Amino acid sequence: MTSTFHGIETSKRSLFTQMAAMNTTGHNIANASTQGYSRQVVGMSATRPLEYPGLYKSTAPGQLGTGVEVSYIKRIRDSFVDDQFWDTNRSLGEWEIQADTLTKLEKVFNEPSNSGLTTVIDNFWKSWSELSKDPENVTARKIVKENALAMVDAFNELSKKLNDMQDDLSNSVSVTAQKINTLTKQVADLNRQIYKIEGTGDNANDLRDQRDVIIDQLSKLGNISVVEEDTGYRVTLGGLELVNGNNSVDTTAADWESAYAGNTLTSGEVFGTIKSRDVIVKDYIDQLDQLANTIVNGDVEITIPAGSVLPEGTTLNGITYSGANRTLTQDLTTTVKGINGLHQLGYVFGPPATKGVEFFTSSNGPITAGTIQLNSIIDKDPNQIASSLRVITGASGDEAVKGNNTLALLMSQLRDKTFTFNPVASNNGFTKGTLDDYYRSIMGQLGVESSEAQRQQTNNQLLVDQVDSRRQSVSGVSMDEEMANLIKFQHAYGAASRFMTTMDQNLDKIINSMGVVGR
Repeated sequence: MTSTFHGIETSKRSLFTQMAAMNTTGHNIANASTQGYSRQVVGMSATRPLEYPGLYKSTAPGQLGTGVEVSYIKRIRDSFVDDQFWDTNRSLGEWEIQADTLTKLEKVFNEPSNSGLTTVIDNFWKSWSELSKDPENVTARKIVKENALAMVDAFNELSKKLNDMQDDLSNSVSVTAQKINTLTKQVADLNRQIYKIEGTGDNANDLRDQRDVIIDQLSKLGNISVVEEDTGYRVTLGGLELVNGNNSVDTTAADWESAYAGNTLTSGEVFGTIKSRDVIVKDYIDQLDQLANTIVNGDVEITIPAGSVLPEGTTLNGITYSGANRTLTQDLTTTVKGINGLHQLGYVFGPPATKGVEFFTSSNGPITAGTIQLNSIIDKDPNQIASSLRVITGASGDEAVKGNNTLALLMSQLRDKTFTFNPVASNNGFTKGTLDDYYRSIMGQLGVESSEAQRQQTNNQLLVDQVDSRRQSVSGVSMDEEMANLIKFQHAYGAASRFMTTMDQNLDKIINSMGVVGR
């Protein structure tokens, strides 16, 4: 015969199992809004059945069941969808950084506007045009000087802001490296805790959720590879193994620079940051430097009118002009080296007339947007601005013809002249054109690149949201489903309670009401 208390034991197991199911459902409901939480389910299985005792094995069909028990409590998670999320998330991180960088570049250049570099350069050419109307006017000369200073300041400020952006991006790499170190240490610690708990046969569901949330964050920082081993996750980011079991490796900015240079770091925020600094921002620095240098020293073709008198020893088109042959008998078409080359063909009012100095100089090394400056001689004395291309011989030597505006007029015409650019120095591909055309090409490139980066960011965000939605459909908590489960488990618990009450009444009858005859 089976035990008298067999039903009590069966109902007890049912009560414990249904209570565990209700507690797990309550845990799901409580964490419905918790980031990275995966809903958990209770696995129920029939306990081992009993055979009726006897001398030989029973021939009765079937076995006597002993109830139900909790076989596991596990989270619902799809590793394939997780891998998809990590792959799309790294691309999103890369394009977010690039889009942000290009947006900042647009604000730095601030074009089109009344305060951008285009306006400053245009004002510089206009001031030469005004000077050509009255070459002896001191006020017009000062306006040329001030507009030249404004243009120099605009180049210097743009260069400084772009270099500051590079410094900020470098600092960002260091900050991100520290962030990665913090996250990888957390993963290693969670690996250790999960290993200890699951070594006893339980599922460390909540700790696994915490670990996956951290992996989600790491996946946005670089191209990640996650392999689950007996000791936990082995995490490789950008070709660097950062976590293996309960061990983690600290990295520095130099490590990520090397990974980028070695093409093992191929996506993510770190990749986007280094690329933004070394490719995107650097490209605009190089192009701006090329523009500044071309304005000052770039080859440009001009036509010097007949009657102009070239400074002693001037060499143009392979001919050196000196003595009596300095006066041009016909128009001369030649190539000069930008503003500096043209300015040195003119004369400063004397007496005696002196050759024009370099209009722009460099504060350090070759002329770039960051080093260009107005010649200190002109800055101190605007009368050192050459405007004339004619001289007359007087008692004290050559004297510049004050009313002559040839040089000032040629200067003002440089705005529409075709300059020769170095396409290699700036990687622009622009070889010949006006200064305005070159600068417009820079702004056009910036606009297209910014638009493309924002498009890529939007598309990748949509992909991440789509994959995350799929992941939530598998792992997320549905309040409707949990409430239905709660009612189901509640009814099962109530039925098990009723079964125990019935068995209790039966035992009461056996114990207190049977065997009382003859008392």
